[in-house]
Amino acid sequence: MPRLVDRAPTITGAEIAAELVPPRQFETATFESYRPDDDFSSQAVALERLRAFAGGWGPTKSRGLFSRAKKAPAGKPGVYLDGGFGVGKTHLLAALWSVAPGRKYFGTFIEYTALVGALGYREAVHLLKGASFVAIDEFELDDPGDTMMMTRLLSELVSHGSRVAATSNTPPNALGEGRFAAEDFLREIQAMADNFETLRIDGLDYRRREIEGHAVALPDDRLVAAVEQAAAAGRRVTRDSFADLVAHLGSVHPSKYIKMIDGVDVIALRDVRQLSSQTDALRFVAFVDRVYDAQIPVLASGQPLDAVFAADMLAGGYRKKYLRAISRLVALTSAASA
Repeated sequence: MPRLVDRAPTITGAEIAAELVPPRQFETATFESYRPDDDFSSQAVALERLRAFAGGWGPTKSRGLFSRAKKAPAGKPGVYLDGGFGVGKTHLLAALWSVAPGRKYFGTFIEYTALVGALGYREAVHLLKGASFVAIDEFELDDPGDTMMMTRLLSELVSHGSRVAATSNTPPNALGEGRFAAEDFLREIQAMADNFETLRIDGLDYRRREIEGHAVALPDDRLVAAVEQAAAAGRRVTRDSFADLVAHLGSVHPSKYIKMIDGVDVIALRDVRQLSSQTDALRFVAFVDRVYDAQIPVLASGQPLDAVFAADMLAGGYRKKYLRAISRLVALTSAASA
């Protein structure tokens, strides 16, 4: 049976750029299909503010007989959606991307940094420059170098007329808080924050509203049966031990994870165990993000996948990253077992 650990893909900058579109589950996201939760008024407020922001590109669809398209908010060239997991930030970001005219890009923070790594900074600027809109999902920072690079990139794109929107679980003036305290780093954070109007979105994680609150772990015999059943149905299944996959992720650049899972319908992992290395944990988070974007169900045995991050990790500076991954793992294992 195919294994992910046997895949060592290569990827070019042009291929990364071609992937800078909304993930599969948000390909058809629109403002009209977003359903604000009546219990959290900030969702409806954010929807209206983004409709207004989109008005800067021209008329938006009428929402009533006497309604008029709102003008774009004056001043700042970007909007920043801050909120918890699964409250619809990515849906709204994809909806904004869908109405942007002309050349536009949608990617996660790691995808943009991978683009710079593949092309070099100047070539990445040349590629993105002149785009009407640049959407940045999951703006979470792991080191000051990436922050300064992304700040420079945004400044150059904005200076050439691009508008920007980003999502994160942390407001822009708090990014890096508790991790880096260098004065120049903090200055870069503030410079980036000055580009954005921040919109707070509260709510419940939609991924966990209708499903069990833990990732599904199967006994080994049921995992084997589920894998055989999926393969017999014509689905392309990979099967790896959890330890082998984690080790393999260390030999593949995160920008290539998307090609590792290309063409895969189901991922099976056996003998899941808690991670002891934070480096391994962060690589696994990046892998989970790509699997979730591709909406590939995950079958697993051993410990539940939402228990792979140790308590000290969940209490540290990357807590929000790990919690996002847990939310996604709950959804992916539940989908596989449905």
